[in-house]
Amino acid sequence: MADEKITLSTEHVSIEFPGVKALDDINFEVSTGEIRALVGANGAGKSTLMKVFAGANPGYTGQVLLNGKPIEIRTPVEAKKFGIQIVYQEVDTALVPTMTVAENIMMNDMVMQKGNRMNWGATRSEAKKALARLNINNINVNTLVQNLSLAQKQMVLIARAIRVNCNFLILDEPTAPLSATETEELFKIVKRLRETENIAIIFISHRLDEVLEICEKYTVMRNGKLVDTTPITKETTTKEVVEKMLGRSFDENFPKEKCPIGDVMFETQHLSGADGRVTDVSINVRSGEIVGIAGLVGAGKSELCKTIFGAYRKTGGKVFLNGQELKIKNPSDAVRQRIALVPEERRKEGVLVNETVSFNLSAASLGRFCKASFINKPKVSENARKYVKSLEIATPTINQLVKNLSGGNQQKVVVGKWLSADCDLYIFDEPTKGVDVGAKQDIFRLINEIAKEGKAVIYASCENSELLSLTDRIYCMYSGRITAELKTEETNEGEIMNHSVSLGDKETA
Repeated sequence: MADEKITLSTEHVSIEFPGVKALDDINFEVSTGEIRALVGANGAGKSTLMKVFAGANPGYTGQVLLNGKPIEIRTPVEAKKFGIQIVYQEVDTALVPTMTVAENIMMNDMVMQKGNRMNWGATRSEAKKALARLNINNINVNTLVQNLSLAQKQMVLIARAIRVNCNFLILDEPTAPLSATETEELFKIVKRLRETENIAIIFISHRLDEVLEICEKYTVMRNGKLVDTTPITKETTTKEVVEKMLGRSFDENFPKEKCPIGDVMFETQHLSGADGRVTDVSINVRSGEIVGIAGLVGAGKSELCKTIFGAYRKTGGKVFLNGQELKIKNPSDAVRQRIALVPEERRKEGVLVNETVSFNLSAASLGRFCKASFINKPKVSENARKYVKSLEIATPTINQLVKNLSGGNQQKVVVGKWLSADCDLYIFDEPTKGVDVGAKQDIFRLINEIAKEGKAVIYASCENSELLSLTDRIYCMYSGRITAELKTEETNEGEIMNHSVSLGDKETA
């Protein structure tokens, strides 16, 4: 019955959280054998709706239906019973880092297994079969998950999802951690699952060019409401989709604001570290300048950012800020010396998800809000209200827990806490990952404002179009090394990519 059509739908589904209506009378339908995009600005309700299907939002009103018959989905176990699987954007929250790939893929079976003895041979064999089904042969099932790249962790989660009863596979920002080659491979997998196994794939993504490439229809959500469902044709444009998402016309280009560029403010000389993943890196940033770090996934961009910030060990070279050599052994040293890092993995490293918006916005500069050992709560609240307003953080109250915000609004909180700290060097590592186009432009404006204040900015990204829009100069990285230094106004995507795929004449024997 592989070709039997199964329909999953909602009727008048709503959800209210304190101070906000997250879903408002949603009527949604998807059928097996379909690849459907679900798009919308951050906070539109996409993930909230998908969590209803996944059993992670039990407090909904209205009905969920399978083939027109009402079903109850109040727990993840019930969702899986009905063939609904979800792979969340934040992969590290869904995997156990100290367990092997095989154990993570087979986790559901291991939990449900009766008796005290594990058949480890069968566990490894079944895990290999699950990966082979996705045509993945570069992941050893005996490897600890903590030693995998973000892309590999994503594939482990997808393998775990589809190896059991799966008619509806929800992928939340699946390509965010993937390189272009890995994304291509994922698309092949998605198409194969649809064509050979009749699985419906619901694809949540802010990368609209990918949505138009892989999906057959797109459903738009805005402010908790379902706005439109439209077939994707050759005439469909990203601009058309964005305007439905935002409910207004949209200028796709973000003009770089000109601001005075001064003397060299930050510099590395022959910097090496991060267990060999950063080698002999010499870069500089002037005051008022935005310098891009380009490169593919795994090029060493994040490792360079974290080595500068003291999160990874420096093994050679020197770091200077305002003409003074810095001794940075850990992130605390970096913060004391007025260096800020907005990390790629915001939930894991950028925010305290179980704390309030108010606390997070003061977390990087608590000393400013303390008298003796006491926190001045009115000052913390005043600071929070200021940045919630200026960053347009969508939250019902400054006392909302950060874990209850959308991904884009969490990212704004990460940026806001460092703006409050008033640093000299701001390092942004993939700051727009999983962020919608509206929030992305808000972040670009913030970065421009930081540069206009005479600060130094490093902007590391796989998105070459962003680097061309925002930066003054670009360093290209490959295999932990700098391969080129380019003036943004004199370069293009082709040249950046050329320097990002090879060491070229810098390659050593």
